[in-house]
Amino acid sequence: MSLTKIKSPIKVKGDDSRESLGLVHVITGDGKGKTTSSLGIAVRAVGSNLRVHMIQFLKSGFTGEIHSAKKLGFDIEQFGVDAIKQKQLGEFKDMTGTFVFNPDIKEKEAALLGWEHAKNTIKSGKYDVVILDEINCVLAKELVPLHEVLEIVKNHGKVEIVMTGRDAPKELIDAADYVNIVQGIKHPWQKGIV
Repeated sequence: MSLTKIKSPIKVKGDDSRESLGLVHVITGDGKGKTTSSLGIAVRAVGSNLRVHMIQFLKSGFTGEIHSAKKLGFDIEQFGVDAIKQKQLGEFKDMTGTFVFNPDIKEKEAALLGWEHAKNTIKSGKYDVVILDEINCVLAKELVPLHEVLEIVKNHGKVEIVMTGRDAPKELIDAADYVNIVQGIKHPWQKGIV
């Protein structure tokens, strides 16, 4: 790994204007840290007094990231099939941090419901940053139409959109302003540690 050698000071001035928002981030790859990276973007945005909202596809479970987000002043809404069932039963507060990977066909209706919510959230004007966690997986599994997501990407106004998950479609990567690929080198799962 090589480092950039700095011979004289480089001053980078940030742009605090909401008018500069509206970029699209894609965080993909087979490594761990895609959701974590998007949460880092959320932390920085909240620190700049921007309004953040995260929508998680395919996920269910009351995790540490949900607790942290509440403390920071933004919400995470889950649209995994088990999360939807728990919300309907009014038992969301009792969910555990256990993840269940359901068959794709079971997740389709929840994914479509999450996508409708995501479109409305982006168009609402209430948020400066909207994170669509695991949307790339949803697209790769063809649970949500890619052409609809690309249409939102083209016409989303000044909302910063962050899209995470493995297997981001090439069309989405081509349409994005930022693309980061998280590469997996080692993971405890390889040793049987879950």
